This record gives sequence, C-alpha cells and structure tokens, in this order.
Amino acid sequence: MGPSVGADSVPAAAAPSASRPRIILNRFIFRGMLFSMGSIAVGMSLVLRNERVVWRFAKAQARNLARLCGVRVHVRGVEHLGAGPYVFAPNHQSHFDIVALLGYLPGNNRFAAKTELFREPVLGMVLRRMGMIPIDREDAANAIERMNDFSAGGRSAIIFPEGSRSRDGRLLPFKKGAFVTAIRAGMPIVPVVCKGSQKIMPKGGYLSIVPGDVEIVILPPLPTTGLGYADRDELAERVRALIAAELSRAA
Repeated sequence: MGPSVGADSVPAAAAPSASRPRIILNRFIFRGMLFSMGSIAVGMSLVLRNERVVWRFAKAQARNLARLCGVRVHVRGVEHLGAGPYVFAPNHQSHFDIVALLGYLPGNNRFAAKTELFREPVLGMVLRRMGMIPIDREDAANAIERMNDFSAGGRSAIIFPEGSRSRDGRLLPFKKGAFVTAIRAGMPIVPVVCKGSQKIMPKGGYLSIVPGDVEIVILPPLPTTGLGYADRDELAERVRALIAAELSRAA
C-alpha cells in the first residue's frame, strides 16, 4: 500500500477522470463497508454456521461496494471454467483486485493471505471466519501443508503468485507456492488477468478509489495431472507468459 495522505488529498493521477469530492466519498464508502459488512459476515458465520450462505453474502457485498464506488467490473472467459476446484493465479495491480475477484470470480473460492493480516483485530477475525488461508512467507513447508489441507476440502484457492501488488503495473517475478500447491493437489491452475485496477486505486492514494472500469480475464485452466515438483518452474513461467501476453493487449 502506498504512503498515507491526508483526508483531503487525492492522487494527481486521479484528477482527469474523477472529481475530488467523489474520490474522497469513495474512501469513506470503502472503509465503512469493509468494517460494517465484515462485522455482519462474522456475525452471520457465528449464528448461521453456514459457510455457503456467508460466502454468498460476502460476494454480493463486494459487488455492491464496486457499484457504490462507481467501478464497473467486466468478466471474460467464464466459459473456460467447470466445476473445479482450481488454483486461481491472478496478477496483482492494486488492492481493488481483491474486491473484484471476491465479487465477480465464479465459484466457492478463498484467498491465501499473509499471516500478518490475521493478527489484525478486526480484519483477522473476518479472514478467519471467512475461511481464508494464512500463509507464512518465512515457512514455505508450512504454507504448502496449509494449502494441501485446504484443497482437500473441495474449494478453490486464489493465490497471487507475485506475492504482493505491483507498484508500477509491470508484472513481478512469480513465487512458486501456487504452482507447487496445484501440482501436489492435482488441481488445474487458472491464469487470471486483472486489468485496469491500478487506475482504480492509484499509487499514492490511501484507499482512494477512482470510478472507472476493471476487467477480469479468465484464461483456460492448465492441467497439472502427471506433473511433479520439478515442473513447478516451467509451470510458473508458462502462466506468467500467458498473463503477460493478455496484459499486452488493450483492455
């Protein structure tokens, strides 16, 4: 996340496409919905104890958040997906990728997130109750074990192979965890391309959301049946090349 700025500050890149009051309003909408809808989701999980109902609620609220902030999310490639489960491997341009993928990527999916986020008082509780997957970057073996346990439950995982969001929009080197997980679990890996989200949450703005368009492109799944641990680098390079090629096309 970029450095914090004052409540009245708006990144310069946002000025041509949206009014300053609108961007400031979006900041409060974003914060308010994260806290209120997250708290409601936690309450629902404790009372109903029905994971699917809570997940549908979370997906609906992510779509509502996008609409309220004036963001239109377009999805291509849904026809490539079957019943799953999959390991989804999206690029990571901004924090809005999470909202867009949560709301609009089909299926019963969960995000892998760094363990530090689970230590946050409110966010950590939401992540745990929503069944997100804590990943310790300093303990690769434990991270892989967690992912293997998760995949046995029949849900799909969303793992950003870059590890963190790109600061300038260029595709970062891929870490191998997503590909090792897919290979060991025998799950197809699905390259997913997020376009336009960097303009929606530009660098230099603290939770500043600029109204506009985001596109999610779902590429055909790549089977991992028959692959072994030694194939992880080649698989990662193949997925990265496919995402890079799609990013090079006009959104």
